[in-house]
Amino acid sequence: MGDRKRSVRKPRAVLADAERLQAVARAVIDDHRNAVAQVTEVVAGLRDRLVGDELAAIPVARLRDVTDGRLRVGALEAAGLSTVRHIVEASAYSLQLLPGIGAQTASQAIAAARQIAEAVGQAVSVRLDIDHRDRVSTALVIALQRLVVAGPEAVRAAEIAQRTVGEVDTLVATAQPARGAIRGLLAGRRRKQEAFAAIEQLTVLLAELETEAVPLLFAQASADLLRSPASGIEAWTDFEHRSAEFYGVLAVIAGTGPAEESASEGFLPEELSDRVRAEPLDDTQCKVSLRGYQAFGARFALRQKRVIIGDEMGLGKTVQAIAAMAHLRTRGSTHFLVVCPASVLINWTREIESRSTLCAHRFHGQEREAARTEWLRNGGVAVATFDGLRRLEVPPDLAVGMFVVDEAHYVKNHEAQRSRAVAAWTDRVERVLFLTGTPMENRVEEFRNLVRYLQPELLPRIHSGSAAAGPTAFRKAVAPAYLRRNQKDVLTELPEVVHVDEWEEFTPADFAAYRAAVAEGNFMAMRRAAYADPARSSKLQRLREIIEEAADNGRKVVVFSFFRDVLAVVQDSLGQRAFGPIDGSLPAVRRQNVVDQFAAVQGHAVLLSQIQAGGVGLNIQAASVVILCEPQVKPTMESQAVGRSHRMGQVRRVQVHRLLVADSVDQRMLEILKAKSQLFDEYARRSEVAESAPEAVDVSEHSLAVRIVEEEQLRLAAMSRA
Repeated sequence: MGDRKRSVRKPRAVLADAERLQAVARAVIDDHRNAVAQVTEVVAGLRDRLVGDELAAIPVARLRDVTDGRLRVGALEAAGLSTVRHIVEASAYSLQLLPGIGAQTASQAIAAARQIAEAVGQAVSVRLDIDHRDRVSTALVIALQRLVVAGPEAVRAAEIAQRTVGEVDTLVATAQPARGAIRGLLAGRRRKQEAFAAIEQLTVLLAELETEAVPLLFAQASADLLRSPASGIEAWTDFEHRSAEFYGVLAVIAGTGPAEESASEGFLPEELSDRVRAEPLDDTQCKVSLRGYQAFGARFALRQKRVIIGDEMGLGKTVQAIAAMAHLRTRGSTHFLVVCPASVLINWTREIESRSTLCAHRFHGQEREAARTEWLRNGGVAVATFDGLRRLEVPPDLAVGMFVVDEAHYVKNHEAQRSRAVAAWTDRVERVLFLTGTPMENRVEEFRNLVRYLQPELLPRIHSGSAAAGPTAFRKAVAPAYLRRNQKDVLTELPEVVHVDEWEEFTPADFAAYRAAVAEGNFMAMRRAAYADPARSSKLQRLREIIEEAADNGRKVVVFSFFRDVLAVVQDSLGQRAFGPIDGSLPAVRRQNVVDQFAAVQGHAVLLSQIQAGGVGLNIQAASVVILCEPQVKPTMESQAVGRSHRMGQVRRVQVHRLLVADSVDQRMLEILKAKSQLFDEYARRSEVAESAPEAVDVSEHSLAVRIVEEEQLRLAAMSRA
């Protein structure tokens, strides 16, 4: 009797659990759909306004172009309808009331105006300007912020919820006769058997979902999606620090990505693009949402297995590589290897751990053996320098899921020792990804040398004539091994400034200079100690790499430092190619002359400037790459310097690279200033007036110096004792 009662109650309990899960899953779907709908609605209104503004600037005479000159617009102009917007907003009836306008003319005018409006609508780009926060833009930032905070987990939760509802609904409906004895009797034998089979399937399904923590995922997603909307100031502050994530969400929801899909896919042949788009990409191990072109790049690497991604600087090649490795981790791969210049080693480890669930192990310096042991035992991503790669000993039976080579043009010479080490690994690993921002179209022999590592069977089709027909034809010819996108093709929806913190490490000589400066309590010497040994300075090496890549892409660069002697070191390193420096000793008129000479150069050039002298009053919009040699005590000084390039007349997106040394005065400054900035943000959320008070973020140079000197003296003393 007891057994029978348990068998009756068990189906009821299973059905109750399944129905609760149904309700939670449907709530997640609805919550996510509502959040997306809010963005879609605001975007539609913003698009309408942008289109209207564009149409208001187009004279009504342009309607003649659309109608091949058949439309007479004189009567429209005489009636005061001077722009295409006036015609779009008019009705055929209202136009016919005007003198000289008949039914046919009215109909033709409206059709032509709508044709122009449709073309404008396809071309218009929704962008958020933090300096012009109107009501509609603020509403969009608030709507986006909800989804940005919820993150890719909310998207994944909604997708899983959709699948779960589909499975559970069918099984629950089939299982109803098992809910009780009377229902079972009425259902008949066959339906009763089907019902108990459905109960068994539900039991297994619920157990699997519980094991995968899906109910917890649903609960967290709903909590994030239902939280109270952020205030306008809070949302804009978040946007300022995470604009890439905001635009990534916007591109997915509102289709604000590149207008030309072929450009965002590197002009690959259509059949290859189709195969790449169909390649699965599991982002469950990623902590950030990928933009469409980035997801395509990761799929390209997975589909083709041995390739070069040569996207222009600033498009997120690192993120694409991390996404590919994260996907392979979900498919069972455990160990990955990245090799890169020492100057970007720290960047790689930080990017891996901030953008994915993968662990990064830095195979460099005194801790290299401990890192190697940890990597071999627990898996993750080993990050090594080109020199360190030669010393990385790995058991021959260890399976490495992907081998990534950053700044791959470093190994163009096959005879170099670093190249031989890379070649050994490319022979050993099935999936190999080379990354380089250097355009390969005009470096055919260099490109051949890189392809030789990856797909040597392609070499016969790559020759000097390959690039003669232009970059698009070249990319199609080498499509199986090469993907490149340019900023102008894929960043139409992004803000005009991209900030990158470049983290380096002290060289021994620089660290010795730093310790001496700390011991002396010399704050200014601490700030420039990273340039004490120019021949081996990691900051200076990274600065040269950024400038070289900018030169390869025909970009102008402005280099800012607080210190004249740092600029002198940079100038000695660059030689005659650098204009300036602009400093306090140079009269104002002469400063502008130097800027004019810099701007007049066709293509790449470098301008050096003290941040106090060149950061205010000069227009340097010819530069689209800004390098800050060290962080500034006053953040407003940095923003003013960047503003010299990021202003009206700038036709290229500005990339700002701030050079930093980990575990140094640079890191301490950023930590203190970040805390100060957070206090400012909290204040700003209570008071709009705070937005006009940038000094609320700045701190006294003296107080900052005293605090950092004391902290660094204590830290280095503790290191010595250890």
